[in-house]
Amino acid sequence: MQPANAALNRQRLFLASFILLIASGVGFSARAAVLGTWGAEFGFTKAELGVITGFGLTGFGLTVILFSVLVERWGYGVLLALTFGCHVLSAVVSLMAAPLFHAFGKDAAFWCLSSGMTLFALGNAAGESSINPLVAALYPEVKTPRLNMLHAGYPAGLILGAFQGVLLQGRSWEVILVVYLVPTLAYGLMMFRQVFPASQARQYQLTLKMMFAEFLSPVLLILLALMALVGFVELGTDSWISNITGNLLANPTQGLYLFIWTSSVMFVLRFCAGPIVKWISPLGLLSVSACFGAVGLVLLGEAGRQFNLGGALLAAWVAATIYGIGKTFYWGTMLGVVSERFPRGGALTLGAVGCVGTLSGGLLGGPVIGFIQDYFASQHLQAGAPASYQTYRSETENRLLLVFRNTGLDGSKVAVLNDDGRQLEKDLALLRQSGKTDAHLESLSAWWEGARLEANRDKEPVVAATLGGSRMALKCTAIVPAVMALGYLLLALYFRAKGGYTAVRLESAPAAEPVQTVMDADKPA
Repeated sequence: MQPANAALNRQRLFLASFILLIASGVGFSARAAVLGTWGAEFGFTKAELGVITGFGLTGFGLTVILFSVLVERWGYGVLLALTFGCHVLSAVVSLMAAPLFHAFGKDAAFWCLSSGMTLFALGNAAGESSINPLVAALYPEVKTPRLNMLHAGYPAGLILGAFQGVLLQGRSWEVILVVYLVPTLAYGLMMFRQVFPASQARQYQLTLKMMFAEFLSPVLLILLALMALVGFVELGTDSWISNITGNLLANPTQGLYLFIWTSSVMFVLRFCAGPIVKWISPLGLLSVSACFGAVGLVLLGEAGRQFNLGGALLAAWVAATIYGIGKTFYWGTMLGVVSERFPRGGALTLGAVGCVGTLSGGLLGGPVIGFIQDYFASQHLQAGAPASYQTYRSETENRLLLVFRNTGLDGSKVAVLNDDGRQLEKDLALLRQSGKTDAHLESLSAWWEGARLEANRDKEPVVAATLGGSRMALKCTAIVPAVMALGYLLLALYFRAKGGYTAVRLESAPAAEPVQTVMDADKPA
């Protein structure tokens, strides 16, 4: 291939990978935007909607590892073709929900949408396992800056998806959902019949045993432990941040706007990673970022406590900006460090980074932050209004890691109190139209008949308790990036003692670099 054509091919593959992450972000935002519509159209309860969204994350972390192994055997093109196929098929399957609902009922729509979410998750896992080592192979001299630039695509997708939900408000959910197919078709066309570099395993004749041997390094194990903290604070906090900030400001819309703003900060700053890592090492950047993250979470936890509405809003935006700066460089820089220091691991070590981060965010971050909110909210309400606590306490006990237990507030009951039972009336009307019964809704309706008599007494302390739990959750979570900052600093000092942080270069290079296209892939090694 001529140098000019090689440079053009490299730029095209990078841009296509960037757009792939945009498609992932838009797809997640679109599905979040239509959840309420699905509930209204198909009669789903909140619990059923939660199960459907859960299919979008279930198994993502583990399948990243599987797909990372397949990348090294089959090459980037095959896995990216699989990514494209899963993304397109996800839309096709999801769009069948309405016809199946009318033909076979609610259960058919439920499994149709759940299958669509699962396919979307598999596509994202295959894409994540492919584009990270691909970009590292395309830009071996500037891995960390390029991986940060690459992962600016995901917040860009979140931003576009959020604005899409606002602009298309009132349109059918099918229209909102399929918009992510626009960037999907774009990256598919850009990658069609392109020349891909050979994987690390093919270039340097690396076996799976040699790649797994990288995991014997104590430094890599420490990095993976720190990545678990990254997943906890980034993915875990992001799953709650809009809800928490909306509670703090008593305005869910402001919570959404703050989320869009922090995503915008991430998008812009991830293009600035190159100059920063030239000034300080990647580990130094990670340590400073973690300090920003810790400070931002503490300030978010204090926002609104000592201010009027205008002051609280300004304080929240300042705190969210600091928090956004902090989390900007976590994911891409961690991928860059692992790729630079452990190149013999190829896609496998990069896949492990994504696996650990995603599993930690899903299995630990979200549940722990939710548990903290429940704990402090219930403690606050028990101390200040024990009668209200008895009315709104959950009937089930929360358990965390089989050790910690508490009895929080029942989210359904609090939601009914907050909107004076309006949504409950709508859900009951849908239930009557379907001709079915729902024990949960009927029980909730019976409870509200009695609880509404004391709603004026209960509303203020329940809202205050919810706010207290949200604030404490953010401030407790700030401990995680504080520990990360210390860990990255110790690693930076370790490398300084060893002569400084440098990228490891593989010594033996192939005589000729094999290539592949999506339509003409290399055979498995």
